[in-house]
Amino acid sequence: MDKTETLLRELTGASGIPGHETEIRNLVRHYFESVGEVSHDRLGSLICSKRGDTAEPKVMLAAHMDEVGFMVSHITAHGFIKFAPVGGWWDHVLLAQRVAIESAGGRIIGMIGAKPPHFLSDEERGKLVDKKDMYIDIGATSREEVERMGVRVADPIIPISEFTILANGKTYLAKAFDDRAGCALAITVMNRLANVNHPNTLFAVATVQEEVGLRGARTSVEVVNPDVAIVLEGTGASDIPGMNGEENAVLGIGKGPIITLYRQDMIPNYKLSNLFVDTASQHGISIQVRADGIRGGTDGAVIHLHRKGVPTVVLSLPVRHIHSHNGIMHRADFDGAVELLVRIIQQLNQRTVTDLTAW
Repeated sequence: MDKTETLLRELTGASGIPGHETEIRNLVRHYFESVGEVSHDRLGSLICSKRGDTAEPKVMLAAHMDEVGFMVSHITAHGFIKFAPVGGWWDHVLLAQRVAIESAGGRIIGMIGAKPPHFLSDEERGKLVDKKDMYIDIGATSREEVERMGVRVADPIIPISEFTILANGKTYLAKAFDDRAGCALAITVMNRLANVNHPNTLFAVATVQEEVGLRGARTSVEVVNPDVAIVLEGTGASDIPGMNGEENAVLGIGKGPIITLYRQDMIPNYKLSNLFVDTASQHGISIQVRADGIRGGTDGAVIHLHRKGVPTVVLSLPVRHIHSHNGIMHRADFDGAVELLVRIIQQLNQRTVTDLTAW
């Protein structure tokens, strides 16, 4: 593995559902401390600052640390664990998947189960199983046995998925690319700029609790008070069966990072968006553009509304099978995003940033 693959393996392998980001926070802090001054807000978001040639403008790179997961909601008399989703999950991707309960007694491995097909009625066989009818089986036979293992209500639960380099050597399989891939981008860009002049002060922010309401972005942007913001995300790729058609833009892995020009939660600053598109074109960096009013939220939704407003854009890495135990991303998209970000940041001087809001 090279440095990028090692970084992605470590970040995706760490646990950290919303509100329980300790493990991933410690790992990101380790990487941040080698490139800048590290602080945090009171919710736990990390802020790494690196001054360039000038104190201003302040440029914020935001990527969220938290991943979608689950929480123990109830332990049955027979030792099965009922769970609540933390973040967005489709029910049909859950059954038979392995999970780890982060308990006081250590990491407890189990699998998500439901009534097996042998016991289903004809009517039940034609329906998707609802999360409320699922459970986690850790091999116990009573509530008391589960409690002796240290499992308690509200313990966090994370998917189990090992980072894997796939056969073509260009694509990676892992959990939590949303948004550990964005965290990896922020860390890599900070390292690339460690000994490079840039006409601004750069703040790389790893936010918490994005998947449950963009909460860490709301508090960390108060600390940074940026002049311009770039949100780094993992987003769903649509180059899969059933998605093709003239009415839908096909956003695929290996075609470059994605600039979103219209989202339901945020319309990006059009001058900043144009700077990304034009810079990519000038330097031969492949990008993809979307303007389909995608649903869902990113940290940009609250960052761009901070105080008087912050010129903001979202740069995303396409990921197949997002918000499941396993996603697939392409190395070329990551490398292209790094190159584009480095070139953009070197252009964000006071004059350029002031012009972004010169109406």
